[in-house]
Amino acid sequence: QVQLVESGGGLVQAGGSLRLSCVASGRTSGNYAMGWFRQAPGKEREFVAAISGGGAVTNYADSVKGRFTITRANAKNTVSLQMNSLKPEDTAVYYCATGTTTATLRKDNWAQGTQVTVSS
Repeated sequence: QVQLVESGGGLVQAGGSLRLSCVASGRTSGNYAMGWFRQAPGKEREFVAAISGGGAVTNYADSVKGRFTITRANAKNTVSLQMNSLKPEDTAVYYCATGTTTATLRKDNWAQGTQVTVSS
């Protein structure tokens, strides 16, 4: 089992920036995709961004394209999400995930997440 720990959330005004980080530990081996989901109050959890094991492939939800950037540091088993030009609708709990590919991130291994609140 892979353990995930997210950090970096907070309160920011609209137009501001935040950087989220996630560290994976435990049964990590080889290259594996990592990514982010988010869940706003009263809404379903949704995909935000993902990056392949080698870092060459990235996928983004349309709602965050051009504003969010996902990167990873394999030596540290870490994935980061740089969030710029934040909007109130980005307010949510953000969760990290891992998987074999960017399209198959696991949805059964959630950690506590990190809260992002964007004020208008």
